[in-house]
Amino acid sequence: MGKYQKQLELRWADLDPNFHVRHSVYYDYGAYIRINYLQEHGLTSEVLAKHHFGPIIFREECIFRRELKIGDPITIDLELQKAKQDYSRWTIIHQIKKEDQLAALLTLDGAWIDTQLRKLTTLPLEYRHVFENMPRAENFEWNVK
Repeated sequence: MGKYQKQLELRWADLDPNFHVRHSVYYDYGAYIRINYLQEHGLTSEVLAKHHFGPIIFREECIFRRELKIGDPITIDLELQKAKQDYSRWTIIHQIKKEDQLAALLTLDGAWIDTQLRKLTTLPLEYRHVFENMPRAENFEWNVK
């Protein structure tokens, strides 16, 4: 479970009238790294479509610490903070950093939905390794609720 992070390139379209990154772009960055992680570890859009399941979001929150501007060197990481033993429910956190300073902390509570029945479901056994191998947050805990 090594660190999983990506470098980000800020685009002109990401900026607000104050010339720093718009608040909603931070959420896009979180989705970008989560989908990249899933794809790179075998949970591709083809797999999701074939097995009729996909991720859903219950809550997404961003705490902003420092502004981001064009030219800033930006990285984002992904860590599993909380999960049920079957990975049916989970919390993922992302630290967005400029240089080595925390610019924003994203927290996302999610689950899996059966895309045909439109009901919550579990992660199929053959894909649990994707979450078992996800980097863990320092304060990771199993959710027993």
